[in-house]
Amino acid sequence: MISFANAKINIGLNIVGKRADGYHFLESVFYPFPLYDIIEITSSEPATKTTLEITGLALPVEDNNLCLRAYHLLAEKFKIPPVHIHLHKQIPYGAGLGGGSSDGAFVLKMLNEKFDIGLSTLQLENEAAKLGADCPFFIQNKPCYAEGIGTDLSPVPIDLSDRFLVLVKPSVNISTAEAYQQVVPHPAKDDLKEVLHLPVQDWKFYVKNDFEEGVFDKYPLIREIKLALYAQGAMYASMSGSGSAVYGIFSKPIDLTMLQNLGQVYYPVEI
Repeated sequence: MISFANAKINIGLNIVGKRADGYHFLESVFYPFPLYDIIEITSSEPATKTTLEITGLALPVEDNNLCLRAYHLLAEKFKIPPVHIHLHKQIPYGAGLGGGSSDGAFVLKMLNEKFDIGLSTLQLENEAAKLGADCPFFIQNKPCYAEGIGTDLSPVPIDLSDRFLVLVKPSVNISTAEAYQQVVPHPAKDDLKEVLHLPVQDWKFYVKNDFEEGVFDKYPLIREIKLALYAQGAMYASMSGSGSAVYGIFSKPIDLTMLQNLGQVYYPVEI
């Protein structure tokens, strides 16, 4: 069984509060981006242990990998045999694109189908929430408004299929914990749900990512990428999540080869 686990971008990201346990309250729109990790699940050899193999982008195989955690989460409740998981990593990490969360969520969906477990969409979302705050989004994998710690999801009528989205990922990798150190939670100045009804070219005046200020101060290259996307005609540009990737929304396909000195350019991929 093979699946293509896509990335996501954040359209707007307001950090509006903090819980006593350290989790932050946020407001954001999660939007799928067509850049994919490839996951294959096969019978395990030997059949006594679940194994993980990672190719593509270099990542260590660790017990806390979300693919393995997803397997063990279901194996504790249901009688499923050991498997071999091959993860071909193409979504850059430390980029704010949710690649690891996507991988974990897709493994849950794949195991549910492969072994006919019978979990509903809501049940899968509940299991995914145990893996991480971004994971439930990738179960339905549709544009949605995220609240709470990112697990309270509701549909949002945003369709960018007639636009051209491009990502630029610098060599910098930023952990979520690092990004949060630079943020002071505060109420959002503008209602994100309302301003997203404005034309895309007007989003730059109202749709903000609260991580940008602190990250840009520490890593000026990321600010430079955002400005370069606007200089090339982007209707809207923003850092995704806690960074370091920056995306641009264009009215038509564009060649951004000239930005490769700033980082790796990722175009939408058709599968």
